Amino acid sequence: MCIGIPGQIVALHETQPDHAWAQVCGLRREVNIALVREGEREALIGCWVLIHVGFALSRLDEQEALDTLAALHAMEEVEADVALFLGAGETR
Repeated sequence: MCIGIPGQIVALHETQPDHAWAQVCGLRREVNIALVREGEREALIGCWVLIHVGFALSRLDEQEALDTLAALHAMEEVEADVALFLGAGETR
């Protein structure tokens, strides 16, 4: 299954200008922001993005992100792949 998951940009990478840290279901993950970066990269902090294989593919508004996360969590009960993608079993 190939899905993207919403994450919120919480910090910028200190040494790589096209990378940032996103909060995804309670976990902090490094993501490439080159595809969603417009202007100053500092403007991305707090933005919601759709993440797939380590790349922020597009920006989302907060409600769309929260609705998508709720749907993914509902799917987690029936789809083992979704549970793995959301980080079930990882230490937080």
